[in-house]
Amino acid sequence: MDTHTPMRTEAGHDLRHHGDVEVRDDGSTLVDLAVNVRADTPPAWLREHVAASLGSLAAYPDGRAARAAVAARHGLPVERVLLTAGAAEAFVLLARALEVRRPVVVHPQFTEPEAALRDAGHTVGRVLLREADGFRLDPAAVPEDADLVVIGNPTNPTSVLHPADAIVELARPGRTLVVDEAFMDAVPGEREALAGRTDVPGLVVLRSLTKTWGLAGLRIGYVLAAPDVIAGLERAQPLWPVSTPALVAAEACVAPRALAEAAHAAHRVAADRERLVAGLRRFAPAGLRVTEPPEGPFVLVRLPDAATVRCRLRDLGYAVRRGDTFPGLGGEWLRLAVRDRATTDGFLAALERAVRAPAV
Repeated sequence: MDTHTPMRTEAGHDLRHHGDVEVRDDGSTLVDLAVNVRADTPPAWLREHVAASLGSLAAYPDGRAARAAVAARHGLPVERVLLTAGAAEAFVLLARALEVRRPVVVHPQFTEPEAALRDAGHTVGRVLLREADGFRLDPAAVPEDADLVVIGNPTNPTSVLHPADAIVELARPGRTLVVDEAFMDAVPGEREALAGRTDVPGLVVLRSLTKTWGLAGLRIGYVLAAPDVIAGLERAQPLWPVSTPALVAAEACVAPRALAEAAHAAHRVAADRERLVAGLRRFAPAGLRVTEPPEGPFVLVRLPDAATVRCRLRDLGYAVRRGDTFPGLGGEWLRLAVRDRATTDGFLAALERAVRAPAV
């Protein structure tokens, strides 16, 4: 059962619906292709780091070491880094701390940025990327007077990786350009990344450590931006916003060993995604279409009667993410997380049954 409080906009999209709803309660035993957290994480070495921090819980958190480690990972001074309780907190801080008149969110994408802006009292404009264009960014589609623009890269749920140069075209004097790179470390080589750039005016990059490392329950992410922006966001934070275990995890996840492991995982995800997409293409005669080329650890598909297929998949033991809660998408869309070869093969067999099942 979905226990969240819906936030429906004038277009009817529930901005507070997320993939974890699919695997709560009666969905807890399902094979999870709904949540974009890498399977089999956190790894044992990371769990050991976090567990070792529990002996210091009586002391208030001290984020200096973790902040310095993140700064070093991106070649930045610490004044350009802010640690947050996941990227979701960063969206709330931006919505509350920045003085903006015309914020615009590029959709389809993760819905929390718009939800946070609306909660803070802003009227939010939307730029809807088109399926006919492969959901790729056209910088000219963004209104010139927008003073805050939010875009994901690679974008959830489309799995589109926008060229960095196209995103940089959105930068303007007097405009804050927020780029959500929560899944960028799942892209081999992190090509098209803007994290670490200091030459783009108004650039704010958000990163999450919860997806690749399986830390969604620990809540850890960070913001990279100009020092004055970081200072303003920090003033909007409560005291000690990031727990000691989360700080320890952050420091560990940006260490050389972890970066090498993440790079290896990105290549593995790419291979697993290729297998999934190849299997999905077999359903083209049934009307299934894959948004290509996918570059994130998930794939967006369109198929007739997707809601019915999703329910049939649940009956067959698989949870997938509905797409109709994303502005710019409708009920014929589903998002599928990339999993290992065995899980993918099992899912494709279930999908065959779900798609071919006769109508009742």
